[in-house]
Amino acid sequence: MIILQANKIERSFSGDVLFDNINLQVDERDRIALVGRNGAGKSTLLKILVGEEAPTSGELNLKRDLSLSYLAQDSRFESTNTIYDEMLHVFDDLRKTEKSLRQMELQMAELSGQELEKLMTDYDRLSEEFRQAGGFTYESDIKNILNGFKFDQTMWDMPISDLSGGQNTRLALAKMLLEKPQLLVLDEPTNHLDIETIAWLENYLVNYQGALIIVSHDRYFLDKVATVTLDLTTHSLDRYVGNYSQFMDLKAEKLATEEKNFEKQQKEIAKLEDFVQRNIVRASTTKRAQARRKQLEKIERLDKPSSSQKSANMTFHADKPSGNVVLTVSDAAIGYENEFLAQPINLDIKKMDAIAIVGPNGIGKSTLIKSIVGKIPFIKGESHYGANVEAGYYDQSQSNLTRTNTVLDELWNDFSTTAEVDIRNRLGAFLFSGDDVKKTVSMLSGGEKARLLLAKLSMENNNFLILDEPTNHLDIDSKEVLENALIDFDGTLLFVSHDRYFINRVATKVLEISEEGSTLYLGDYDYYVTKKAELEELAQLRAPKEEVEVVTTSSGASDYQAQKANQKELRKLTRRITEIEERLEVVENRESEINQAMLETNDIGQLSDLQKELDDLQEEQMLLMEEWEELSQELE
Repeated sequence: MIILQANKIERSFSGDVLFDNINLQVDERDRIALVGRNGAGKSTLLKILVGEEAPTSGELNLKRDLSLSYLAQDSRFESTNTIYDEMLHVFDDLRKTEKSLRQMELQMAELSGQELEKLMTDYDRLSEEFRQAGGFTYESDIKNILNGFKFDQTMWDMPISDLSGGQNTRLALAKMLLEKPQLLVLDEPTNHLDIETIAWLENYLVNYQGALIIVSHDRYFLDKVATVTLDLTTHSLDRYVGNYSQFMDLKAEKLATEEKNFEKQQKEIAKLEDFVQRNIVRASTTKRAQARRKQLEKIERLDKPSSSQKSANMTFHADKPSGNVVLTVSDAAIGYENEFLAQPINLDIKKMDAIAIVGPNGIGKSTLIKSIVGKIPFIKGESHYGANVEAGYYDQSQSNLTRTNTVLDELWNDFSTTAEVDIRNRLGAFLFSGDDVKKTVSMLSGGEKARLLLAKLSMENNNFLILDEPTNHLDIDSKEVLENALIDFDGTLLFVSHDRYFINRVATKVLEISEEGSTLYLGDYDYYVTKKAELEELAQLRAPKEEVEVVTTSSGASDYQAQKANQKELRKLTRRITEIEERLEVVENRESEINQAMLETNDIGQLSDLQKELDDLQEEQMLLMEEWEELSQELE
């Protein structure tokens, strides 16, 4: 069923068209991601759809009595209530019904005969309406959503006026989810949320009963939630069935097809024009030339395909290779003075590793980075760089930029022996061209400062890049260019990022840090999540087994449940052992292939690459064998 429809929507400012010819249809269970370049007008279009702005022209139709909630990027609400009382107001009607039911229950003791019978009928009807509206679960719904958004019970009595801007926006979203509108319109809902909360929100929205329209720079979030992607351009809103990754593939295919059709038409036009020019003045061929000319006039000319805005062309290159051991961190404790954040942290980084550091907010991910680069001392432990390691550091605070410098001077002052044309070319590759290079740093946006810092880093030609939240402030296009540059980088990476899509594309290993220390996972973000869930499930399965051994019960039902749980555990253990054995076989076969290849080559570079792969495989083999032995003992 259609709940919203937009036809020929246009929005102009002082005669300048932001977008036009926008057609849109939203059905009652749609999961829509709205994407487009920065400045395309995504937020403006959302405001038009929810009625906060009027279109310059066009028509917007909404289903009668459509319930709609809209979260703007800067959404705030003013209230004198506490957090919990504000959430309770969502259910004012339900609470009135609940009060009526309690009064009816008291009346039942005072009535008899037909009056009691009528009251009981009314009570049953109202009770069922109350149940269907969530009357028996609304208090647990409030608690679940507040906890999901990191408002634990200690905060429920806090006045809303005491919340920070980010907390207020989070609470606004929490309230909208409790309201359960038929259409939920969200502009950057993952701002102010940590990874754990975003993952909770993803799961909630996947099961949401209404329709969604979402604008977000979090591509992993869009992949999880969206089933339709709308690409906003100046003169169209193109619809693709699928999430963000599927949209990128489909758009690339579409552009390739359009380019092919355009080139084909250009060749056909050129051929016809050439025939007309050569034959229009010759008496014997004039009629044929005139026919070709009419054919030319009837051709509906295709526009030259364009991938919209210009993209950056970031590259990072190492002047010289490092040794095989790049960085070692041993039994480190991080924090400030005597305040420990996490310990012990151990890390052994090898050449060409790309390691992402993850963990909850406030655990000290950036602190670990700063300790490694020497800006904050370790409380305990130490780190050592390997041979020939040249490290470059990207600081998310952007503190090492000089506000009074121009963009050109910011690079030229640090690389004074480099020719001005080379400095300008490098800045151009990072989208600073023309008068942009004359801007002072203080005039730049957060995204422009990020690109300037990355440009400086690219000039250093280090073989080990240490990056603290490099995608902060970058638009999606710049993130993707940075990802490709880091994937092609011929050195080693260590980085902190909240961008799960970025981690998935760039990282080869994930280091999780917690108060108890560090754990290294040999894969990307998806592997880390899956592996961590497996380990937590195994831990949960072991705990009940230990309890069963010391607790006896005569209940047949309890015995059945315990037997069922044990059978489930056995199946999981057996399945995992089989997976490990299959992987070990693959690893052993590959090791044999590498050993044979090393005997057959004298190429030093190839030998080095083969040795690195062999080292990684042997490390993986050791971890797999340890897990296999542990699970086999558990199975016995």
